[in-house]
Amino acid sequence: MSASLFLIARLLFIWMILLIVVANVWGELFGHTGTLYTLITFATLAIVMTSALTHLRRVKLLAGRLDHDTLSSRQRRQIEVPLDGKTAFAVVESAIRQLPRVEDIESSPSSLQIRAKVRRLDARDDDQVSRWNVFARFAIKRNQILATLTPATGVSSVTLLCEPDAGAWVDLLVVDEGSNYENAEAVTRSITNRVSDQRRDEQAAAVQSETEKELAVARLNLLHAQVEPHFLYNTLASAQVLTRTDPPRADQMIGHLIQYLRRSLPSADDAMSTLGEELERTQAYLEILRIRMGARLAMQVEVAFELRSLQLPSMMLQTLVENAIKHGLEPKPGGGTIWILARTFEDHATLTVADDGQGFNEHSRGTGVGLRNLRERLRLTYGDAASFAIVSNFPAGVAATISVPLRYAPTRTPPPWVSPETPAPGARDGAQRTATPPPLPGATPSTGGAA
Repeated sequence: MSASLFLIARLLFIWMILLIVVANVWGELFGHTGTLYTLITFATLAIVMTSALTHLRRVKLLAGRLDHDTLSSRQRRQIEVPLDGKTAFAVVESAIRQLPRVEDIESSPSSLQIRAKVRRLDARDDDQVSRWNVFARFAIKRNQILATLTPATGVSSVTLLCEPDAGAWVDLLVVDEGSNYENAEAVTRSITNRVSDQRRDEQAAAVQSETEKELAVARLNLLHAQVEPHFLYNTLASAQVLTRTDPPRADQMIGHLIQYLRRSLPSADDAMSTLGEELERTQAYLEILRIRMGARLAMQVEVAFELRSLQLPSMMLQTLVENAIKHGLEPKPGGGTIWILARTFEDHATLTVADDGQGFNEHSRGTGVGLRNLRERLRLTYGDAASFAIVSNFPAGVAATISVPLRYAPTRTPPPWVSPETPAPGARDGAQRTATPPPLPGATPSTGGAA
């Protein structure tokens, strides 16, 4: 109540002083003030009183209280925004731009300042003001907003100033009917709402990312758990037959099978393996097949020792080798050779599994599930940093190549890891089976596909 009375008393006092000065000037010009000037004085004081009461009523409706802060025509707000300077500036600028009747916006990202004009609500809209309405002609038509940001680490402070678009002297004569208080509150609410929306979006994105991560891990574990059941059944059946006909070979087969299963059983917390572990598993697998296929299967493995620590999704090499045996060498009457080659190129490594089997033809078409799973595992593990290509080998067969990023720094360069089937340089003779080495990636991909 004291703030309201002080505002009314201040306005009436200033206007009475102004009217007394004008009365003295009037008397000097016309000799006396007269009745006309008295009527003008009472009308002016009535308008001032009505304007002050309107201001009090509207501020009471907007703020719910009347005090010196809410009744002031110049409003200042200090807002803490939990965002960095660039993001906070965009939020504040967007909040100001969305104000009703805003115009003449000046944005300066370098100085972190925003200026804008806001047209006051006028019941006359765009109608022409009468020439005799002196108060309407000299009334303040716009307010102005100045927002200044002070960035800090992870948080920004916003100083918001809403005031009439005129000098400070107008505060002594007129009121703004709560328009600047309304603008300050509107900008504050808009900034708070936008920050809350951004926080909700970030939380939703984090939840979605965590869900996608869990789904990716589950899919990787599911793919990891896919072991060819027919191979296990056939191996056990072969071992059962060999126990009656050739016990030593049966013992070898069971030993290789144990080694294979030890490396093949899925682990829920280990979807990644190393190339060395994959080679041990694959060698056990190929040794089992050599017992079954005999001289129809030959293999050559050339992998540098330092590449054995290369991170690789588990069972991926096994998938390519099984594909080469099942669709390339096993159906071929004379069998053939399978190559496993690993090379490094700048920041990535390539792993190639090739054969000189039947190659792409109508009889080698599989379901494609194995290669689809392989591509999916590469995508889930490496994103766009890995690639897979399958091409025709020359003169026969297929070469499948995986390219993955290097995740280690080689510390030494020992001799390459070579399988027992690979003869030493210059040791080949007429009894050694001749085969054409597979090309590294670069051949034209075939349109066919294996499982």
